[in-house]
Amino acid sequence: MPDPNSLSRWLILAGLAFAGAGAIVWLLGKSGISLGRIPGDLRFSFAGGSCFVPLATSLILSLVLTILLNLILRVLHK
Repeated sequence: MPDPNSLSRWLILAGLAFAGAGAIVWLLGKSGISLGRIPGDLRFSFAGGSCFVPLATSLILSLVLTILLNLILRVLHK
């Protein structure tokens, strides 16, 4: 079982990361750049409803988060 102090530190950092990500998404929405409405996101409408597949948004977020996490891990392991 992990040390409770270590676990609490990681939970606090994860909470701050989620809050930071929420703030970034909120600021992007306020600036007119809305995630989920970029070219490459698929939207299907049919008689009974609709379906939305954020393909391009998922790829962009994956790329940005991969670069960010790699930078963070390089800084922490030096």
